[in-house]
This record gives sequence, structure tokens and C-alpha cells, in this order.
Amino acid sequence: MLKVRVIPTLLWKNFGLVKGIGFDSWRRVGPVLPAVKVYNQREVDELVLVDIVAHDTGDDPDVESVNDFGQDCFVPLTVGGGITNLGQVQRLLRAGADKVCVNTAIYRDPGLITEIATRFGSQCAVASIDVRALDGDWECFSHAGREPTGRKVLDWAREVEDRGAGEILVTSIERDGTMEGYDLALIEKVASAVRIPVIASGGAGNYEHMVAAVLEAGASAVAAASIFHYTEQTPAGAKAALAAAGVPVRASFNPDLDA
Repeated sequence: MLKVRVIPTLLWKNFGLVKGIGFDSWRRVGPVLPAVKVYNQREVDELVLVDIVAHDTGDDPDVESVNDFGQDCFVPLTVGGGITNLGQVQRLLRAGADKVCVNTAIYRDPGLITEIATRFGSQCAVASIDVRALDGDWECFSHAGREPTGRKVLDWAREVEDRGAGEILVTSIERDGTMEGYDLALIEKVASAVRIPVIASGGAGNYEHMVAAVLEAGASAVAAASIFHYTEQTPAGAKAALAAAGVPVRASFNPDLDA
């Protein structure tokens, strides 16, 4: 088993961080930069920063802000939100992003994944898939979970892999923000359908949920937000719990950081 990553997710809206439940009822949880600085000290493996309104405004990604955040981010940074072309990707990478996360645009233009992977490498191209359970199956949604795409999750996961995505971030919209646990059946199906790493997202409320996502569902990484915003649980504690369960983690953890 490859070493498993613990990845805090930062949802960015109008210059501040927000968190909601089921991709709705957003509440502010603070500014972006202090959170980035804190996570630098918390032994996280990566950070995911997503602008959740960029797809609505039609504006280019806020490269200037990403540049400001990037100067203080000393772990790999994945940036998403509003990306529609290679020029934007190039500017984000120059501003400090290590990877880009694409969702809404690739339903309109699936070739964008191939273009990113060809130009910058598959390791740079993260396909974000937001999913709702419908009629006994899972359907992909775009525009921050608002618009049904008509795509079934397993078909879409295989397609983005074939088109060059280096990994998939799969989020259960219903579980998002509930802290009731990941949708293990969803994660297991996607992880079994593709050969690239799958990042579990949506629902983590304790370390046991993360262990289950890896050992029971086959996730290669666990992403979370609410557990780190609203509880005393930490990325270092998550790594300790994963290691105690026999899961290899990417870096040594410092128990002092779990305080």
C-alpha cells in the first residue's frame, strides 16, 4: 500500500473560508492565510483550496490571492475553482499551486483534463467529482453540487482516468459537513473502478472514519474540513490513528501536535 495522505480542504468564498452541510448553508470559518499557516505547522501532507463561487462569476481564478497564500504554504497545494483553460492553469502553477482541481468545466470540455495532463503532467491534474445518490446509483453534479450532469460516477471516473487525470477527489454531497462518516460504498466503487489514487471526501467526523475509508473502501488519501474546523481532532492525530491501524502514512507524526 502506498503511503496514505491526510489532506485538509479549504473552501474559499469571497476572500474567506466557509463550511456548510450538503454544499449549502455556508458559514464563515475565518480568513484563508491564517489557516494555511496553521496547517503548515500541523504536519499535513497537502492542502486543497477551492473557490466555490468562481464557476458562477465567470472570472479568472484569483491568481493574485493564490500567490499570496502560496508564499506561506510549505506543503503541496492543490487549487480549484473557475478553471477553464490552460492559461489559467499555468498562471496558478506559477503563483504557487502544485496541482489544479477541475470539476464543472470538464463536463463541458472533457478534453481539458487531457490538455492539462499533456502540458503539465498527470500528477498536476486532479478530477473533482461531486456525487449524489439517486435511484440506487450515484450521479455526478457540477456547479458546487447544484447542477445534475446526467453522468454516472463510475463511467465518469473511468473516463477522466482515461483522459489523463492523475487522481480523483470524490465527494459525497449528502455526507458533506455532516461528520457522520464517508460514503464507504461510493469510495469503494470508485477506487475499484480506476487505477489512479482516489481521495475520499465528505463526512469525516473522527479518525475511525478515515481508517475505514482506507482499509474498508480503498481510498489512497482522506480529505476533510469540518473535523479540523469544529473539533479538537488534528491532522497529526489522524496520522497517529491511521498508523496505529497499520496504515502507512507519508510522514512521521509528532504526538505533541495533537494537543
